[in-house]
Amino acid sequence: MEKEVYPKKDLYDINDLLEIMKILRGENGCAWDREQNHESIRMNVLEEAYEVMEAIDAKDSELLREELGDLLLQVVFHAQLENEADSFDFDGVCDGICKKLIYRHPHVFGNIHVDGSDEVLKNWDSLKSRSKGQETALERLTSVPKLLPALMRGDKVIKRAVNSGLQGDTKEFALRNLKEKVDRLEQILSNGGEIEGKIGEVLLACCNLSNIYKKDSEKSLTTAINRFIMQFGDLEAKTTKKGASVNQASEEEIKELFSAEDNNG
Repeated sequence: MEKEVYPKKDLYDINDLLEIMKILRGENGCAWDREQNHESIRMNVLEEAYEVMEAIDAKDSELLREELGDLLLQVVFHAQLENEADSFDFDGVCDGICKKLIYRHPHVFGNIHVDGSDEVLKNWDSLKSRSKGQETALERLTSVPKLLPALMRGDKVIKRAVNSGLQGDTKEFALRNLKEKVDRLEQILSNGGEIEGKIGEVLLACCNLSNIYKKDSEKSLTTAINRFIMQFGDLEAKTTKKGASVNQASEEEIKELFSAEDNNG
């Protein structure tokens, strides 16, 4: 098989990436790349997106540059698959997003006036629904991708419901609703019954509270998980120092572990 030769350059650009992807999928390309289809690499998009998020959270610019490249590769790969099927190509992807951005920013590219970012987001949702032919609030809610992490999906569903006119979007209502859901869960635990749905209602009420305070439920839980891991490490180190293991930790030590927020402000 004849080897492909690609010119060495000091700086490659998007055209090089498109050409390299075409070569990898070509007759003399890579056996693995040639075998792939949309379904076989679909999870790679999610994995690379999460790695981009980790680089952002780490405030690591060099890592972010690398991870954005990995994510861009997924876009190019899927576009190449469609190009081979004579459906669309990378230019079609760029054309679509450019037209979408112009359409959804009439306050920049048109004569619409808005007051602040909140109104921008409401207009964005309205224009998005109109472009997708969504006539009802229910259609806007059901269009939130089902494969999103549940808390992220909960945030988006709550936000769209509120933007569609749902009342009760006050701090007092959200907090009272959360307390009521916790109380109901406590009753179920005491009296017996299915608790999974009730736990879900508590989490959704948390999403509503996050929406009121403009917080990210997924990020909030991630922060709490990371803090728990650190606290668990402290507990393990403490018990090991005493010649014991975690399962021999005292009730007071375990309580301290699950009350980590009291020790971290």
